[in-house]
Amino acid sequence: MHMGLSGTCSSAFGVVAAAALLLPLQLCLLTAAAAASGAGVLSNETDRMALLEFKAMISSDPLRALSSWNDSTHFCQWYGVSCSKRHVGRVTVLDLRSQKLAGSISPYNNLSFLKRLYLHNNSFSKGIPPEIGSLCRLEWLYLYNNSLTGEIPSNLLSPCSALTMFQAANNKLVGELPRLLNDSMNSRLGIFIAHINNLTGSIPPSYGNLSSLRILSLGENGLSGRVPETLGQMKSLMVLQLNLNNFSGEIPASIFNISSLGSVAFAVNQIHGSLPTNLGKSLPNLFELAVSSNQLTGSVPASLSNASNMVTLQLQYNNFTGSMPSMAGCRNLRVFLMKGPFLGEGQSVI
Repeated sequence: MHMGLSGTCSSAFGVVAAAALLLPLQLCLLTAAAAASGAGVLSNETDRMALLEFKAMISSDPLRALSSWNDSTHFCQWYGVSCSKRHVGRVTVLDLRSQKLAGSISPYNNLSFLKRLYLHNNSFSKGIPPEIGSLCRLEWLYLYNNSLTGEIPSNLLSPCSALTMFQAANNKLVGELPRLLNDSMNSRLGIFIAHINNLTGSIPPSYGNLSSLRILSLGENGLSGRVPETLGQMKSLMVLQLNLNNFSGEIPASIFNISSLGSVAFAVNQIHGSLPTNLGKSLPNLFELAVSSNQLTGSVPASLSNASNMVTLQLQYNNFTGSMPSMAGCRNLRVFLMKGPFLGEGQSVI
């Protein structure tokens, strides 16, 4: 009987001891769950308030795109808003393109999970908030066809940036191009489009470190200086549009060694020098060569006859000499302009 009582007490003590050992773990799990729940509530309120701050800065909404932005529905169901499935209540996409919205753009600094922001084809004015450069998850930023003023944020290409697409063409932006905050970084930026603005200054040599860049379009600005030789390091580059600026000097030879390059536009600048003789071979994917209205000399490269993908060739208003090579092999050629002091002032549009 004594042994049975001892066994019972021992067993009871074991249960209590085990429960005591598990208690800290249970408390830890409960605390973590409570913290996660609290974080979810906080993030929901944080993102909702950020969206309402954006709405408060809209001065005109003729299409009533933001009419659903109220307490009658969860903000993840508001027009243009998409939320993460993994991180509940965190906004990842804001798509308000082509809604005729007017006003200024709010800072968005609390939308820390935002990946894509589409505000193009509207009438936004004032500047691009510098806080956008602190959104380390932002990948696509579409701001073209607005009336934005001020400078492109200097921290847009910061080390934390995940930006792959930046499109801000056809605005009223001024100032210099943003510099890489770390000159040795290899940004994920693949598209940088800012043509038809009022940008000034030169292209930073550090842009050669944008190893993923496929499109660089900066035409119709007030950019000047020499085009950096370092741009030849961008081995993924497909489109280089620098027309209608004030660039001087020669086109860097390194650019004509980027085999992926399909469009080269330097028209209406102050470029001098000559075109490389192997141009038609070193750029096998070339479909556009626009170098009109510069101060180029020498002969037109005979190798252009090998540019079978050529669609647009603009050579007019330069100081080329000699004869024009046959372009009969360029069956895709549609625009061929060569008016100037050679070849009898000829011009043809096919």
